[in-house]
Amino acid sequence: MKLTTMTQVTLDGVMQGNGGASDEDRRNGFERGGWARGKGDNETHAFINETYQRADAFLLGRRTYELFAGSWGSLTEQDVPGWEPVMRALNTQPKYVASTTLADPEWPDTTVLSDDLATAIADLKATPGGELQVHGSGELTRWLLQNDLVDEMTLIVVPVVLG
Repeated sequence: MKLTTMTQVTLDGVMQGNGGASDEDRRNGFERGGWARGKGDNETHAFINETYQRADAFLLGRRTYELFAGSWGSLTEQDVPGWEPVMRALNTQPKYVASTTLADPEWPDTTVLSDDLATAIADLKATPGGELQVHGSGELTRWLLQNDLVDEMTLIVVPVVLG
């Protein structure tokens, strides 16, 4: 599989807590969750849906996994009008989580990769299939880049400055 990443980032480089104005990621005093809401156009929306539909599996960092499991993992199609392809992909494809602390994942079809992450990811990449997708997961994405494991990167630049 080809390992791809998709990251939403502001003009000033913020890639943290963009999904909703909630407590999703308050590290280091960050209080601006929801910065991506309403900023994408129809083309961006379609692109994100199409990207998720191509996934054969997902690789996520623990924080992103927990956020996704708590939202996408508990929603129905009626809850996410226009985002049904994302929800279906996340709830039907295998999920792999890079974590040394997550012991008992509750989201179905989840495998925790806790030992020798580089080998585990190389093994995943060696399996037949299309894409092993990483969404968000900033620390994991940086680690993947440092270890030359990323095949393709997509940045969605959201036209806001958070400071």
